[in-house]
Amino acid sequence: MDIRQGLSSWIETQDWDTAANEEPMAGVLFTNLLSQLDRVRSQEQNFLQRHNMKIIQQQLQVKYTSNPTAMARVISTCLREERRILSSACMQEQGPLERSLQHSVAFERQKSMDNRVAIIRGSVQLMDQAVKSIEDMQDDFDFRYKTLQARESSDARQNPEMMKQEVTTLQAMLNSLDFKRKEILSKMDDVIKEIEDLMSSQLNPELQDWKRRQQIAAIGGPQLTGLEQLHSWFTLTAQSLFQMKRQLDKLADLIVKVTYESDPIPLQKPQMEERVKYLIYHLIKSSFVVEKQPCMPTHPQKPLIIKTGVQFTTKVRLLVKLPEVDYQLKVKTTFDKDLPPGRVSRQFFILTNNTKVMDIEDYSNGCLSVEFRHLQLKEKKYINGTKGNEGLLSVTEELHSLSFEACFTVQGLTIDLETCSLPLVVISNVSQLPGGWVSVMWYNLLSDEPRNLAFFGNPPRATWSQLSEVLSWQFSTFAGKGLNKEQLSMLGGKLLGQHASCSDYQVSWSKLSKENISGKPFSFWMWLDSILELIKKHLMPVWNENYIMGFVSKEMERTLLKDKEPGTFLLRFSESHLGGITFTWVEHGDNGEVKFNSVEPYTKNRLSALPFADIIRDYKVISEGVVPENPLKFLYPDIPKDEAFGRLYNIQPSKVHPYITSTLIPISQLRSNTTTTPSSCQSPEPPMTPGEFDMLSEHLCFDINSMSSPYSE
Repeated sequence: MDIRQGLSSWIETQDWDTAANEEPMAGVLFTNLLSQLDRVRSQEQNFLQRHNMKIIQQQLQVKYTSNPTAMARVISTCLREERRILSSACMQEQGPLERSLQHSVAFERQKSMDNRVAIIRGSVQLMDQAVKSIEDMQDDFDFRYKTLQARESSDARQNPEMMKQEVTTLQAMLNSLDFKRKEILSKMDDVIKEIEDLMSSQLNPELQDWKRRQQIAAIGGPQLTGLEQLHSWFTLTAQSLFQMKRQLDKLADLIVKVTYESDPIPLQKPQMEERVKYLIYHLIKSSFVVEKQPCMPTHPQKPLIIKTGVQFTTKVRLLVKLPEVDYQLKVKTTFDKDLPPGRVSRQFFILTNNTKVMDIEDYSNGCLSVEFRHLQLKEKKYINGTKGNEGLLSVTEELHSLSFEACFTVQGLTIDLETCSLPLVVISNVSQLPGGWVSVMWYNLLSDEPRNLAFFGNPPRATWSQLSEVLSWQFSTFAGKGLNKEQLSMLGGKLLGQHASCSDYQVSWSKLSKENISGKPFSFWMWLDSILELIKKHLMPVWNENYIMGFVSKEMERTLLKDKEPGTFLLRFSESHLGGITFTWVEHGDNGEVKFNSVEPYTKNRLSALPFADIIRDYKVISEGVVPENPLKFLYPDIPKDEAFGRLYNIQPSKVHPYITSTLIPISQLRSNTTTTPSSCQSPEPPMTPGEFDMLSEHLCFDINSMSSPYSE
């Protein structure tokens, strides 16, 4: 926290996402971080604080010097979660999915589980003492019985009364032993029933709830937590079951020495043992989980998409920690195991080593886990070039699965373990990434079945309230700030038209990702994904300041601006360009007429040349007989431009230089028009330098009346 606070500005301006996947860049950032710490520590006046920062710096060096990408991943994840939390706090209310997930991990329910598991554990410990007490009673009985047998022939004649009394004592001891045996078996039966109920009513639902939250986290929802708690519950329950198995084995040993007619142990023990083994079997099998779903390190925020020829990582974990386990537990991965023939048009195999041994993790309570870091897929070659059922589904609608198998042996029990990843989309070209990601989103939003690989044969519909929440998560994850209610309402209007106000309106898979927007050559999702990419790469600072209105229509734009001060402008995403942002400003003529001017949308190519905040600052308009000027005065509704964007301007450091410095200036040619229809301002690409601008002003003459054009989006 001290580092986060002291270096907040520096940390937030670094590209940790890229560094998490590029070791050279991570090494540079790690070195810079240490230098920044040195600087802050040298300026710190508080001795204790200065000492603590030195300790922190030393710990960072020990932990991350050899692996700086791990540090970059940690910082990237923390910053992403910070942005999500801040975004959630800014929204008026959480979506139904996020509310349900928070309810499912309620503190009261966790406390109930903790108490219940602890009570079971305590009961089993007490039964250990009870079994030991029975063992002592039986040894006492056995000794007196054998002593009586040795004396029986002589004492029966000499002292028959004493013999009769001894037999009576032995009978009382046997009756007491019988009572204790029945009592311990009854207690065992109660505990077994309690564990059965715990597993069916709480433990398994908690595991399914964690898996569901893992799905939601994969598509941008709240960060996944709770696995350590599950690990504790599974381990304590397994320890109780194995301890009961040993107690039953001890009871079996007791009847070798002493048994009798109607002895309850041989009557009840076999059935109890089978029940305990059954519970152990199912507990261990369900504890084998995929902790980290398959993901390419190059796209850490888009898991479950695998590109052929590109390495991907995944991790499986056993939620049970037992000291008796043979740690040579080999895990084998298989791609599309038992896939029915004809289900998909393409088939793949794992190119790299697909078997690894599980190891103990020191930092996670000693659990067994294994991480496959270098898996790689290759497509199978087909005879005569035929792939099979081509055309049934698109490449990004075909779902695949990665299976994990292992054989677990403990205390004489052999258990075959198997689990599988969530459905995967396999692509062969990075251009298929947007289509693959929307498939991953749709599946994990609407299905919690990991093996439903035929999902897109007949994909279900989603309500707008479900879909809008997931769309907002995309902006939280990739752009740093989610969408507010107004922005979601605007998106709903674009996708659903007159049905946008109905939160329960059913949206089809085709409507979102396959059908083109009316009058446009692209789908709604392709349009939205291009905006996400634009924000992530070029507009993040402006977006996170909440300066981009975003999804306002042209009609609404005019309604908002018409009564505002001249020079008032707003920022919105283009409706006709993929990945474009434009600004529109209002002007008032001498006769009171209102004019709207919109600049040609800026796309990634133009924004690569000049930051968007600098474009707002330096923007100029050329019109006949008028000195070029910046028409942008107030960000809607009435924020002075420099007040809004001032701290985002790029200030170039002054240098001793033999040349006159130059600056790129964005310029538009204003098309005059006698109507109130918004005019378009075309901006050269790339922006002009001041020298080019002077030359253009001096030598070129524009025929203004011949340059009118339709309103540009």
